[in-house]
Amino acid sequence: MKETPVNKIMESTLQKMREMVDVSTIIGEPIVTGDTTLIPVSKVSYGFTTGGTDLPSKQNKELFGGAGGGGISITPVAFIVIQDTKVRLMQIDNYTSSADRAISMIPELIDKVSELIAAKTDDKKEEAAE
Repeated sequence: MKETPVNKIMESTLQKMREMVDVSTIIGEPIVTGDTTLIPVSKVSYGFTTGGTDLPSKQNKELFGGAGGGGISITPVAFIVIQDTKVRLMQIDNYTSSADRAISMIPELIDKVSELIAAKTDDKKEEAAE
């Protein structure tokens, strides 16, 4: 592909955007408070555009006009809460549908089922020991 000023503008725009957004922007640094750890989770949206044109000139020299731009939106959406041995996802926004609510309850459901299985296993061990 031929190297043009538009390519240079695109590379520069993308490089600056890469510098602003990395994995730690989406999954933030853990925050430890006592026995609880909070990990922020964000949604990142971005867009960019670049354009340019060669301008006619009466001189032998080529003239080029171009520009590039971009935008980034970072929105906090949830926290992963780790307390004791339990992990929960706490959404910041209200649930938009029943499916969202059901999905957010899955970790809690798994914890409850694990506790029930562990309790039944302990009961069987105690009965066998008697």
